[in-house]
Amino acid sequence: MILRLCSLAGPSRRAAPRRLLLQQQARALSSIDELHLRSHSTAQPDSGPEFRSWQASHNIDIQRVTQTAMIHELTQQQTRSIEKVVPWFLNTMPAPYFRQVPESFRLDHIKAISAIKDANMDMHMNLKTHLPDGRQVLTFIRPGTMPGLLLQMIKELPFNQRSPEYMPLSRVQIYSAEDDSMSLNLFVYGEEAKQLTEADVTMTGSHILEYAHQLMDGTLPPADEYGRPNPTPNSIFSRDRLIHHMERCSESYIIRSDPRRFLSQFELFESVSGSDNIAVSIEDSYLDENNEEHYWVDIALANTLPHFALEQTTQLLYLHGFDVLRAHLDNANDGDNGTVTLLRMLVTPTNGAIGDEPTFNLLKQELKRSKWLTPATMKLVYEKQPWLGVRRGEIITALCTIMHPIMSKQNAIAFSKGNILETVTKDRYVNHAASIADLFLERFNPKNPLSDHELEQRSKDLKAIIDSEVEDTPAQELFLKMIDIVKHTLKTNIYMNNRYALGLRLDPKIMASEGEAPRDTPYGIIFAHGRRFEAYHVRFRDIARGGMRLVTPATPEQFALEAAHQYDEAYGLAYAQQLKNKDIPEGGSKAVVLIDAVGMSTKGKDFVMRKSVKAFTDTILDLVVDTDETRKEIVDFVGKKEVLYLGPDEQVIPEDIDWVIKRAEQRGYDTPAAFMSSKPRAGINHKEFGVTSEGVNVYLDVALRNILKINPEQESFTIKITGGPDGDVAGNELKILHREYGDNAKVVGIADGTGCAEDPHGLNWEELLRLVDNNLPIDHFDESKLGETGAVYKVDTEEGVKARNSMHNRVQADAFLPAGGRPNTINVTNYKHFLNTDGTPSSPLIVEGANLFVTDEARQLLFDEAGVIIVKDSSANKAGVITSSYEICAAMLLSEEEFFQNKPQIVGEVLKKLHEYARMEAELLFREFENYGGSLPQLSKVVSGAVNAATDALTVALETFSEEDKEKLLPLFRAHLPQTMADMAFDRVHERVPAQYITNAIASCLASKLVYKEGTKFVETLPKEKLADVALRYLEAEHQVALLKDALEDTEMPEKEKMSILKLLDAGGARTALGVF
Repeated sequence: MILRLCSLAGPSRRAAPRRLLLQQQARALSSIDELHLRSHSTAQPDSGPEFRSWQASHNIDIQRVTQTAMIHELTQQQTRSIEKVVPWFLNTMPAPYFRQVPESFRLDHIKAISAIKDANMDMHMNLKTHLPDGRQVLTFIRPGTMPGLLLQMIKELPFNQRSPEYMPLSRVQIYSAEDDSMSLNLFVYGEEAKQLTEADVTMTGSHILEYAHQLMDGTLPPADEYGRPNPTPNSIFSRDRLIHHMERCSESYIIRSDPRRFLSQFELFESVSGSDNIAVSIEDSYLDENNEEHYWVDIALANTLPHFALEQTTQLLYLHGFDVLRAHLDNANDGDNGTVTLLRMLVTPTNGAIGDEPTFNLLKQELKRSKWLTPATMKLVYEKQPWLGVRRGEIITALCTIMHPIMSKQNAIAFSKGNILETVTKDRYVNHAASIADLFLERFNPKNPLSDHELEQRSKDLKAIIDSEVEDTPAQELFLKMIDIVKHTLKTNIYMNNRYALGLRLDPKIMASEGEAPRDTPYGIIFAHGRRFEAYHVRFRDIARGGMRLVTPATPEQFALEAAHQYDEAYGLAYAQQLKNKDIPEGGSKAVVLIDAVGMSTKGKDFVMRKSVKAFTDTILDLVVDTDETRKEIVDFVGKKEVLYLGPDEQVIPEDIDWVIKRAEQRGYDTPAAFMSSKPRAGINHKEFGVTSEGVNVYLDVALRNILKINPEQESFTIKITGGPDGDVAGNELKILHREYGDNAKVVGIADGTGCAEDPHGLNWEELLRLVDNNLPIDHFDESKLGETGAVYKVDTEEGVKARNSMHNRVQADAFLPAGGRPNTINVTNYKHFLNTDGTPSSPLIVEGANLFVTDEARQLLFDEAGVIIVKDSSANKAGVITSSYEICAAMLLSEEEFFQNKPQIVGEVLKKLHEYARMEAELLFREFENYGGSLPQLSKVVSGAVNAATDALTVALETFSEEDKEKLLPLFRAHLPQTMADMAFDRVHERVPAQYITNAIASCLASKLVYKEGTKFVETLPKEKLADVALRYLEAEHQVALLKDALEDTEMPEKEKMSILKLLDAGGARTALGVF
């Protein structure tokens, strides 16, 4: 045990008693034989290292006598102190302390307190004990029991999740002396190593099992000897269930638990197990002898950091005027869901607080919310403006976060995220922020929501007050924008009792910044504001699908930059997705979750990321599911059902996907298996099957043949790639290049996060494929496999970082394939780096396997100034989204077992479909590029725009169709599906697929057929109001042409002439039949 004594007094005060004692002892001992001492002392008083000012230098007998006398005196003094401390300690410490704290610890506490009292020091010390199993116990002893003392101690605890040496807080025991002279608190870090068996728990938990048996048997009275009501019998109190639960608990928790308390906490555990919820129970203590108000607060917090749970709970109790007299914290294993933290606190009201039902109801509500509050909200409502309350504080910080990307474009400094919050929560302005939060609450109060007229009038009144009372122009602008956001909020989960984060369904028009160039307005935006994360989900169609990406900046500076353009990133990715989703029923969407894990350990960061996925997903479900709960607690100004699907993107792991699907089912989502794609068993793993790369390579192949006039099957070509051999798109593209073209494909450069490898004669294929097969990044490239002019650069050197960052610009190649890297890597400020000194490009062809690697402006400038041909991401990598769409269809139409049993055949058919869709668009792109000119990226947008416009027009038209007429068009949807899937389950389509999805599927199938066959000009020249009619007539004409072709096949005529006629009919027969040119 390490004992560290601390005092609030200075060092002179601590040392004075010791010096006085030693001086008295030295004077007493000097009378023994002063003459003898003088006659034997020859050394000077300070002549040697062994000299002590209070003892003789050479006479060993005198030294021994001196030491013995001092030891005796100190022993006697300590004994006298212990004789005083022990009775006081035994009489003043509460009974649970002696029942729950091991004897060895109690003796350590008595010895430490005796020592500090003996030294006449303040009762202020920390003890640190190392247990044999690696755990550590910190004991904090402090004078007094004033309110807030426990909170102060918790904030002094040295362990946190950001530390590499982080150990979880596994147990806490809080005690106060009954005479209020001292607080003694134990904090245990690290888990008990012993895994309990059934035999263990039946012995250590026998008192609990016996109590539960009597309870279930009906032999227990309604209340115990203290008047406390016994729990109501519950099936979970059966012997088997209890033993199973106790096997998940620590032995120390079982041993020291009162049976009644254990069963009550077991009920709370069961109510949150497998979730991220919080359960709270509050009851009278029943033990007050002096009619004082004492209450037990029991809390179960699933999957949370125990330290955080303890600090937040203590802080909330303190803010509500409750002092913590005693507390216990324990953790119970919850399987794959981590642990459930069980907190039990004995509290009493202070400073005029009242322990009544309204107070406890509010306390319960805010305790449940505390787990999910952002740090900014906690600082605002716990420290800066506690009178606001949690709910208003959440609204204010959420509105400030939404304002940041809007207002920062006007003035990045004045409207930084920190400055926005600081401005609206200043003491002189915060009442206006509170009024706006109240407006928000009243607008969405499910009992009596504000009407549009009332909202408008209240907003007008607030604006007049702000105009009159807020003289600071930036502050005034912010408050007015806050009011606008309230008016543009269509739905919120603010009144949901068990919500994780605060969610707002926004009218997208609110996100437009003043002076910003016009751009397409999304269909809908969902914003989530939660513990350590902010998230935007942006979509461009009512039914939409897109990935969820997690962004975790490494430094505060990077985090600030990401926060400023988070919405724009979500918008840009969703818009790109909308362009590439043209061939499928779902529109484009994207979710960007910005997570504050700055400075955290790897374990802490992973914990926060997984929690953020759960909180964000559940917030989306709050706003889209239609259940009794949501109908009761959510006011809906959207006015129609919303259907959206998610997919995994950066840093989303298989465990996240499983949780999301399971949660969607629990929350009542209509098609939970389809809510997120890429399920480990019932999905089509993009990396395993290389689906995105299969499409990318089709565009590369067509571009090489059409633009560079290279036949890659017969001629060699060079290529450079960003994205590592261990990456999805880059790794699979390497495999496909070698499969399709062998040594004709020469990879002259490849870069990823670890470094880059370069060789102008081509990197060794055997080594590249070894890295792919072993899922290794490029810095593992065996340098012995390099050619004479090859090199490998690693980012552990400055030279390596420079080489990696510039590889895509420096290395000369026929084609550049961005298959990884951050958005906007090549932009308007640096695009010239891609050009050689003579102005020619380092690669004349770019095929974008990665999203937004090159900005729109840079694409155009590279084309205008250097003739670079760029196949845009929305065309080149669309195969991935088509695959995900097929996964959604499979999840709706097939059971997981049906899909799994037929997976090889279905995947093969999907890959064939991907090649067809990619080749149809690629050939259209280069055909129109040759016929009409312009830059290829613009043509790619034109193609997407034409298909999407036709889809939208057809969707509107189909809404007016009778069910019988729609049924005639169902073969379009069937033909879109992989053959095996359609044969197995298309008869279930009406039963399992939402009607709106079917409509969208028919519209998108017909639209893409029309554009790919007849070209963009055909669609663009048609009036919008006639587009749907022409498309449907086109479908009929195509059917007539097919009959004509069949008849022609049986006609006797020269084969050459027959083939020419068939070709003409195929190319323009349907269009000619329509008479539209």
